[in-house]
Amino acid sequence: MAQPGGGMPDMQQIMQQAQQMQQQMLAAQEEIAKAEVTGTAGGGKVTATVSGELELKKLDIDPGIVDPEDVETLSDLVVAAVRDATSNAQQLQQEKLGSITGGLGGGEGLPGMGNLGLPGM
Repeated sequence: MAQPGGGMPDMQQIMQQAQQMQQQMLAAQEEIAKAEVTGTAGGGKVTATVSGELELKKLDIDPGIVDPEDVETLSDLVVAAVRDATSNAQQLQQEKLGSITGGLGGGEGLPGMGNLGLPGM
């Protein structure tokens, strides 16, 4: 890609931009790893907490919804809460990493760098 006037792109500038982007990615990944998000089901009667890296950390169940005669509904609520929390964590990943990777232009990325092995990418 030639610059106006026939010059070549400044490789040092490109390398600095790539290094800056790498630092931003590492910072965003650290922030994601420390984050915890929740998801709920049953009007908040079941709450799941997952890390930004999609690891289930905690599950809270209101004892009032536990019915030994209807374990299936409780199971469905647990699954729904975990799915909600996971979806929220994925959205967090996209928000944190998308602002960095969005600057790569048209989804082309940097040649030869693939997806950088990042979760959610």
